[in-house]
Amino acid sequence: MEFRIERDNIGEKNIPKDRLWGIHTQRALDNFDISGSRTSPLLIRALATVKKACCLANLEAGYLERKKADMMLKACDEIIRGGHIDEFPLDALQGGAGTSTNMNMNEVIANRAIEIGGGVKGEYLLVRPIEDVNMHQSTNDVYPTAVKVAVLEGLWTLSSSIEVLQGAFQIKEKEFAGIVKTGRTEMREAVPMTLGAEFSAFAEAIARDRWRIFNCRERMRQVNIGGTAVGTGLTAPRRYVFLVIDKLRELTGAGLTRGENAVDQTANSDAFVEVAGILRAHASNIIKICNDIRILSLLGEISLAKVQGGSSIMPCKVNPVIFECALQGAIKADADIGIVFEAASRSSLQINEFMPLLSYGILGALSILERTSKMLGRHVENIKADEKICEKYVADNPLIITAFLPHLGYEKVEQLINEFSCSGRKDIKQFLHEKLGAEKVRDILSPANLMSLGYRDNGQSS
Repeated sequence: MEFRIERDNIGEKNIPKDRLWGIHTQRALDNFDISGSRTSPLLIRALATVKKACCLANLEAGYLERKKADMMLKACDEIIRGGHIDEFPLDALQGGAGTSTNMNMNEVIANRAIEIGGGVKGEYLLVRPIEDVNMHQSTNDVYPTAVKVAVLEGLWTLSSSIEVLQGAFQIKEKEFAGIVKTGRTEMREAVPMTLGAEFSAFAEAIARDRWRIFNCRERMRQVNIGGTAVGTGLTAPRRYVFLVIDKLRELTGAGLTRGENAVDQTANSDAFVEVAGILRAHASNIIKICNDIRILSLLGEISLAKVQGGSSIMPCKVNPVIFECALQGAIKADADIGIVFEAASRSSLQINEFMPLLSYGILGALSILERTSKMLGRHVENIKADEKICEKYVADNPLIITAFLPHLGYEKVEQLINEFSCSGRKDIKQFLHEKLGAEKVRDILSPANLMSLGYRDNGQSS
C-alpha cells in the first residue's frame, strides 16, 4: 500500500494514498474501535446534506468563491447519492461528540473536491477541510442537526412501512368479520367475539403508532445549525446564520426551523428521548401482537404461511419464525431506545458529548423497526383463518351463555349452566339449541349481535 503523509498539531500520520479521508479520520480510525459498526449511512447522507447547505449559505453570503464552492457541492452531491461510502470507515461510537465523523466528512468533501478540480489529494491547496468545508461551523451544531435530518428521514420511511402493516391488519379485520370465536382473558376462555374484532385491535394499535410517528416529527424540525460551539453563533456571521437554515430547509423539504434558543438546542437532547418514546410504543405493540398471533396459531384458529423448515431433528415441523424474528427485532429496538435515554441524560452543561451513542441508538431503532414492520406487513397478508376450529372452541366454551344474560336473566342462565355441567355433555351450543331453539341461539351468537356494542332493551327505539 502506498501512503501520503499529512500533518496536524499533534504530528505526522501516514494516510493510504488512494483514500479521500485525511489525518483526523486516520487518528479516529486508530483510536476508536469498540462497536464493530460503522457510522450509519443515513447519518452520512444527512451530514453531507448539512455540509451542502453550509456551502450554499457561505457562497451566497460571499465567503466562498464560486469555483471552489462548485467543487465542494459536487462532492456533497456524490455522497448524498450514496457514493464514497467506503470513505467513512469510523466506528459508530467515538469520543468527541461526533467531531471525528464531522472531520471525516470535511476531509472527504475536501479531497473529492480537490480531485474534481484536478489537484492532488492531501495537499489541500484548492480546498481545505476546516477553513472551507467547515467554514462557520462547529461539530456541536452540524452533528446534532444532521442527526435530526437523519431521524426525520428514518421516521418517514418507518411511517410508510407501518402504513402497509396497518393495511394488512385491516384487510384481515374485514376478511374475518363473520367468524365467531372464543375471546380469552388471563389465558382462559371468556365471552364470544369475532376473529375480525380481534384483528381490528391489532389494526388500531398500529394505526396509533402511525399517527404518533407522523406527529413526533415536529420535535425533530427545530435544529441548532448556525449556533456553532455552544449555540450563541460565536464566529459565524449573522447573514450566514440566517441563510444556512433556509438552504437546509430547501434541500431537505422537511420544514426545518432554527431553534429560537440555540443554546438549549445544543445542550439538551430531550427531543430525541421524546421521539424514542414513540418508537418504544411501536416496539411494544409489535411484541404484544406477535405474541398474540403465535398463541392464535398454536390454538389453530389461524394458520401462518410456511416459509421454512423448523427443526433439524423433527421432520416437517414448521415454526412461526417470522413472528419470532419480529419479536427479537422489537426487543432489540427497545434496547436501542434505552440507549437514547442514557445518552441524552448524561450530557453535561452546553454540549451532549454522547451524541454518537445517541445517534447509534435512535437510528438503530428506526432501522430495525422499519424493516420489522415491513416484514410483518408481508406475512400478515398470508394469515388464514380456520373457521371450524374457531367454531369448536365456541361450542366447547360454557361461558358463551353470558351472551344470553340480557334475554334470560342471571338466574335462568345460572340454571342452564348448572344443568349443562351436570349433564356431562361437551357441546354447549347444541345444548342451547335444544333448550332455547336454534334460531334464537343463532341470532344471539351472530357476529352482528356479538359486535353491536351493547344490546337494545325494550324501551329503546331501533
